[in-house]
Amino acid sequence: MAAKNKKLGRGLDAIFGEGIENVLNDIEVPKGVSSSQTEISIKDIHTNPYQPRKTFKDDKIEELAASIREHGVFQPVLVRKSSVSGYELVAGERRLRASKLAGKKTIPAIVAEFDDRQMMEISLLENIQREDLSPIEEAEAYDKLIDKLDYTQEELSNRIGKSRVYVTNTLRLLKLPSEIRKMVNDGKLSSGHARCLIGLEENKAIELAEMAVKKNMTVRDLERLVSKKEKPLKEVKKDLYLENVRHIMEAKLNTAIEVTKNKITISYNGNDNLNDILEKLGCLEEH
Repeated sequence: MAAKNKKLGRGLDAIFGEGIENVLNDIEVPKGVSSSQTEISIKDIHTNPYQPRKTFKDDKIEELAASIREHGVFQPVLVRKSSVSGYELVAGERRLRASKLAGKKTIPAIVAEFDDRQMMEISLLENIQREDLSPIEEAEAYDKLIDKLDYTQEELSNRIGKSRVYVTNTLRLLKLPSEIRKMVNDGKLSSGHARCLIGLEENKAIELAEMAVKKNMTVRDLERLVSKKEKPLKEVKKDLYLENVRHIMEAKLNTAIEVTKNKITISYNGNDNLNDILEKLGCLEEH
């Protein structure tokens, strides 16, 4: 794990200049990052490959676009120079989308020299701390920070100000089938509903999720349904000795036999078959 980074909650002006403290408030950025603020062409900005948010609410983007048309962009987006052409967006995708919608050709931007690791960390943490990700997007962001940046769950919980239990429970959502994760991303199911279904067999989990959506169930309703469906059936363990007895008797008597604890059931078909069985058992008196 790399050395701890400098926390910017005390003000970004020390690195990025005055007046932009809210751009990435309380996000950690490596100390000594070289940066400059400028106005750049929107068409030269490429999307962020580490962006955890997959869904953007059109009405919210439109509201922001209306504000930008009237007042302009107050907070610069954060970008780095692309090794190919133009710039790669690090943070501020909502502002970028809204600016495009507002018909803007350029946008104020902070151009910083981030490596891939720093870019990923800032992008993920910026989105997590804004708290507008869906539960699944949040879980995927946590998973990337742990997998790609070697965070432990404890380190992650400290960085984002959440409990270790919260982080663990959020990550468990990734165990759900993709169909259920999509329902959560689309806002059809809450994270509470989704957690009820973790650990169920895939088809059963999807069936219950669809039922919960269709019937507009509360989390408690779904919990009760899952509890009812998941009562364990008593497993019938076959006794190998009794199974062996059954095979021997069926071979000798040439009929179906059922052998259970303290009970033997012999099947027969008609009196002739019954007499044949009795004779083989030595139960008929010889005359």
